[in-house]
Amino acid sequence: MLSVYEGFFSGGARIVHSDVLLGLVEGGQQWHRVLSVHGEVHREATTQRMEDDACYRALTAGGIEVSSLGRSAGLVDGTVAASVFSGPELADTARAMAGADVILSLKEQPLALLNQGGLPRRPVVVCLHRSDPENQGPALDELKAAIADGTVVACVCCAESTRDAYEAAGIPGELLHVIPNGVDLLRFRPDAAVRLAFRESLGIPATAPVVVFAARYAGMKNVPLFLRAARAWLAREGGGHVVMCGAGMTEDNPALWADIEVAFGADRGALGDRLHLLGVRHDMEAVYAGSDVVALTSASGEAAPLCLIEGMMCGAVPVTTDVGDSASIVEGHGFVTPFDPDAIAFAWSAAVADRETFAPALAASRERFSRTRMIAAYADLLDHVVGDVRDELRPGVSGQ
Repeated sequence: MLSVYEGFFSGGARIVHSDVLLGLVEGGQQWHRVLSVHGEVHREATTQRMEDDACYRALTAGGIEVSSLGRSAGLVDGTVAASVFSGPELADTARAMAGADVILSLKEQPLALLNQGGLPRRPVVVCLHRSDPENQGPALDELKAAIADGTVVACVCCAESTRDAYEAAGIPGELLHVIPNGVDLLRFRPDAAVRLAFRESLGIPATAPVVVFAARYAGMKNVPLFLRAARAWLAREGGGHVVMCGAGMTEDNPALWADIEVAFGADRGALGDRLHLLGVRHDMEAVYAGSDVVALTSASGEAAPLCLIEGMMCGAVPVTTDVGDSASIVEGHGFVTPFDPDAIAFAWSAAVADRETFAPALAASRERFSRTRMIAAYADLLDHVVGDVRDELRPGVSGQ
């Protein structure tokens, strides 16, 4: 099987998909490789090279071949639109597709490549990870075109909200299969020693309340709202600390600094030393284990936010706005808030105070959010797709 990525850059969809591929290969019954349209991407004020990406490194370490068309920043030579592909690029794509029974498209954006004429015809399974299909530029039209052409045979939705949104946008419901996100429970778990070490690395006292915001610097994440809540919470919680990590969550991002200036105002000097900007981290299990609350303030686009699941599994209480499947994910485990900074700050304090109370419910939900369950569901769906393909090729079956 061949998976096609738009590129390797920080984000939950790439983490989930890469983990699924590794799990399917570990089972020994499927062979996978990856083709990335871009070899380098500049977004969230960060240049992200494929070879530096944690998912790329995990895939190649797991024996999965990864190649790239070598594009940079979404453009060809800075002048040609990303939906236009050269002869050599199409030849590379055709060679990658030739040995595959099924193509997996990570989100709908790679369909701009897979819909090009002259490529081998292979059934395509599209993996969808958002709840706002209309806000994906021309990608929704590419998905509809591939369905009309008979190329797309199934869509994996990581959340109920994803299925509902795409069906409302005109995607046939029978093609939409929900497989909720899962995480590695051996990696993401409460760990007292890791918790203490993470805090010591940042100079945070062992007993201080800590809120973590794990997100890339993007409009949908509603960073200004998070920062207003952080200012209100830090002013009230004299010993509290706020941790921000993800692409663009660094001192080198002038847009983030401008947001901090606006949100904190005159309090930046007094409160700023308890606001930690960590950028992209490859030890998120330590970040979550070291925190008391995992926060999400997104306004749109989210489906099944990975940060909430990973944080919960490490013992952090989730506090989120009502977007995508977030409310159902945290039900009984944390808090859902309105888009109000003071309400969010109060919920963080309540989450800190009730952390031990929530612990049994978080522990009891681990199987529901397991990587094993997720990978088994993907394997079942892909086995059915491959079986259908082989049935069509069997003499006497096609055309019945």
